[in-house]
Amino acid sequence: MWLRAFTIRRAAYNTASSPTNYRLVAYSSSPSQPHFTLPACRRRLLEPRTHIRPYHRPVRLEKQSASSVYTVAVILGIAVGGALLFPLVRRTAEENTEKQATSPPFDSSTLTDSYLVMAPNTPAGRPGTLTAEQEGKLRELWTMTMKVFGVYEPAAVESNGVDTPSVAASVETLEKDGKKEKKEKKGRLHVFRRNKGEKGADAESTPASGAATPTTSDIGSLSIADEDDKHGQGKEFKLAIANISPGDLRKAFWSMVKHDHPDALLLRFLRARKWDVEKALVMMVSTMHWRLEEMHVDDDIMKKGEEAALKDSKSEDVKVKKEGQDFLAQMRMGKSFLHGLDSDGRPLCVVRARLHRAGEQSEASLERFTVYLIETARMLLRPPVDTATIVFDMTDFSMANMDYTPVKFMIKCFEANYPESLGTVLVYKAPWIFNAIWNIIRGWLDPVVAGKVHFVKNVDELEKYVPRSQIITDLGGDEKWTYEYVEPKEGENKLMADDAQRDVVQGERTELVRRYEKSILEWVAEGSSEKGKSLEDRRKERDAVAEDLRRNYWKLDPYVRARSLWDRTGIIGPEGQLEFYPKAAPAEAKKAEQETSPDDLD
Repeated sequence: MWLRAFTIRRAAYNTASSPTNYRLVAYSSSPSQPHFTLPACRRRLLEPRTHIRPYHRPVRLEKQSASSVYTVAVILGIAVGGALLFPLVRRTAEENTEKQATSPPFDSSTLTDSYLVMAPNTPAGRPGTLTAEQEGKLRELWTMTMKVFGVYEPAAVESNGVDTPSVAASVETLEKDGKKEKKEKKGRLHVFRRNKGEKGADAESTPASGAATPTTSDIGSLSIADEDDKHGQGKEFKLAIANISPGDLRKAFWSMVKHDHPDALLLRFLRARKWDVEKALVMMVSTMHWRLEEMHVDDDIMKKGEEAALKDSKSEDVKVKKEGQDFLAQMRMGKSFLHGLDSDGRPLCVVRARLHRAGEQSEASLERFTVYLIETARMLLRPPVDTATIVFDMTDFSMANMDYTPVKFMIKCFEANYPESLGTVLVYKAPWIFNAIWNIIRGWLDPVVAGKVHFVKNVDELEKYVPRSQIITDLGGDEKWTYEYVEPKEGENKLMADDAQRDVVQGERTELVRRYEKSILEWVAEGSSEKGKSLEDRRKERDAVAEDLRRNYWKLDPYVRARSLWDRTGIIGPEGQLEFYPKAAPAEAKKAEQETSPDDLD
């Protein structure tokens, strides 16, 4: 009896403590009916699962609870430990940031105005730092470029297998006064429309160096895959080859060089296209087409400048007047301006987004203003610095300031027509509404360009990129400087009317260009062979001519480029001397405002 009572109590206990619905089985004291006995293992398989077997132990929930408590304790320990360690880790990060932020301003004395001396800390992929493979890529691109310009005619192979001299002949075939148009027309047909069956076509299949480059007949058929050509440069390349003479392409290239090292300009296209020579050539030629046919950079925007805009703003032609007023309005309000250096010595361009209103200025004036600023910023670059930093000041930004059209144009400029010119983009104090806008813009950017964009929320974060002493007070820094537009001064471009002196200086430059091209052709002819001058000697030879070209440009500059705000305020001085923080600028500004004021437009 006591055993049966214990069993019932135990079953009741198990039923109460288990979440499963059980039913109690009544036990009878009468003897059971006879039955066959099965082995225990078989019997367990046949037994119903719903009854409570005597002496069956319930699941030990106590052990699971202990394990759970232990797990929770470990998690809490980790959390508490992390909370205790986080301030230490954060402090270390803050100390590193503080060290970085308090670094001294960039020493502008490390900039060099000479190509005869390599600037310290010159980045890789620039003249003087090239690997043997990169040197070969540059030579290959120069070979194709000289063919496009109608300058390089590879040696014809004689019947005895000996190459005939071609370098001197190629130099002599450069266009000369009085025969330019005739030679250009012949050059275009000769370079781009020769059939492979014509005499000499096989001899041009490879350059003298032995590198596999397209023949002159193949250059016109180069193209870029659609997935690699989001800016339509393949189409622009074909238009340039079909419609622009080799002489004009050559002229556009040397006009873009200005005070730069010619090798450095070509290397920008090579780096932008990851050292793919054919893609770099397509990009370079399409850029020349853009400068010549679309934007008229050197023969209009930079040649006429701000003074022409002032005159246009008084024109009786409504359209001309509107364009002049729109351009000057952006200059006067300081929608974008160049001022100072970042911690790496890059010129700073500040864009104040709150000052832009969609539709206030025409699309043409917005594009003209953008190109004008980029070209002016190029005047501020000195080795080893060859890029600029843009600060987008998003203070008080609202949706009324958003305009996607100029953003797209700016992206194309830096990705397609000014390769490797953008160092860093700092988006300062962006409001939360800009997040959705950024998601759209980021989709338009090349991943490399997108990687240069950094969001900075306050002046402390901005100080990581720009020394606080060089952050203007408008951005929360310590530099007491405010943008003021200095109106064009009467007669500041009088040298541009001196055609005789300009022609003299331009003639000197033409001769220097021929000297540089001659050194290129000799380098191409020697190739990578052991004969002739060494690569180092050839580079020094080009550097010497590049230095002469640099000095010549600053003599030519007043005759071909209208004076800008940055010339009037002393940032760009005579012979290209730079003063990024001129002390006399305010006095000059006040004097200029007295001479020419916005009221004169009425």
